[in-house]
Amino acid sequence: KVAKYLKQLSYELRRYKVFKRIKNPKTGVYVMQGLSIIESGESRIYPYKTALTPVIGYPHKFEKDGYTLSKGVKGIERRFESELEPRQDGKISGQRDVNGYILLNKESMVKEPLNGLDIVLSINLGLQIRLEHMLDKAKKELKATEVFLTVMDSKTGKVLALASSNRFLPKHIRRRDYKSLNTSAIEFSFEPGSVIKPITFAILLDHKLVNPYELVNGHKGRFKIGRKVITDEHRFQWLSAEDVIVHSSNVGMAQLSQRLNGTIFYEGLKKFGFTKYSTPDLIYERRGSIPSALKLEHEIYKATTSYGYGMRVNLMQLVRAYSAFNNNGEIVHPYLVTKFLDGNEVILPEKYEKERAIKATTAQRMKKILIKTVLKGTGTKAITPGLVVGGKTGTAHLVEHGRYVRKYNTSFLGFANDKTHHYSIGVVVRKPTTQHFASQTAVPVFKKTIDIMVEEGFLKPTIIKESGRSN
Repeated sequence: KVAKYLKQLSYELRRYKVFKRIKNPKTGVYVMQGLSIIESGESRIYPYKTALTPVIGYPHKFEKDGYTLSKGVKGIERRFESELEPRQDGKISGQRDVNGYILLNKESMVKEPLNGLDIVLSINLGLQIRLEHMLDKAKKELKATEVFLTVMDSKTGKVLALASSNRFLPKHIRRRDYKSLNTSAIEFSFEPGSVIKPITFAILLDHKLVNPYELVNGHKGRFKIGRKVITDEHRFQWLSAEDVIVHSSNVGMAQLSQRLNGTIFYEGLKKFGFTKYSTPDLIYERRGSIPSALKLEHEIYKATTSYGYGMRVNLMQLVRAYSAFNNNGEIVHPYLVTKFLDGNEVILPEKYEKERAIKATTAQRMKKILIKTVLKGTGTKAITPGLVVGGKTGTAHLVEHGRYVRKYNTSFLGFANDKTHHYSIGVVVRKPTTQHFASQTAVPVFKKTIDIMVEEGFLKPTIIKESGRSN
């Protein structure tokens, strides 16, 4: 566009004789200096530097007939390459003057270029940048490989933030940036650990296979199934079924899971969206895996899957699954693209229907259990007065050389609501080294996310006044 405007300016300046003809003393030829404009090609401008990378992605530049073109490689650039690329090159033809310049007059022909579509994203840039800065500090404090999160409207699937501590400058990618080029929310799959317990419990509850108030034997934190010994950090003797979630008991969850047959468990996990693509707006998603229905007939697979081992998921899948607890049992499709602009024309992307994962009554019960988990269980550091906050921690060992080692990924999945807004939020911390429990790593990041959302006006805590005092 700039080149086009400058060409028009050059023509007008020459037409009104702004430039003076000067005689070359050596040749005796009169020469008129002016603007000589040549379009060099396409370019990208990143006014906010590393913000929203790697979600935006980056293009690969190449030359064609002396003209620079861009081809999307990662992120939005790659996913919507066909929408972004120019649909028609500009062309000017006509008579030329003695200097070879085309004369713009009534006999000349101007073919206007047709640019690609503009893409409008759902991301709130102010919130995104603040969260990115917070994640930068968290990564440093926890000495982690990466910290990343997703904030999504539980009712609609609109993604407000998709932030990571690992970012890059798209125009100056260096070798050390290679590990930051992926959108971890969809491209990093991992064993989720205990954040799967509410999913398992919801499947049990949906099929009337558990009573939240029944007592479960904690076996003092040590229980054997077949040849596998299952342990808990805390040694419970007896606890209610819902407190298996609140206090994150592997032993309790392993026992409850035996009530599920393989088909019900497998189909239940699929209804929550696992093994399926979570969003249509990002590319190269790793969908993860869950054990087959046949494997889930075996007590060991049933037990380990119930608390998030032996399966792989990504963060966006988890956020989508947890939206069921904040949306009366329905899961939404996360989306980032709100519209395409073609000049003055607005083009809306395809909308995806919600899908029912569990009954509304089951979702309401699970929501109460997750709120209790924050108030009395492993998520107490997420408590925010005046807001409804619920969620579940996950701390999962990593596998190296075929064995579980004392290295961890931690996570916290949940929701934060005020009277009118309902948000699903997910946090993952990769390989923290200063602390390793999710309650000490992922939960504080979740809490800081809520605080920033309050400060930015996305959540408004209810202030309760009693006897002249505010709480």
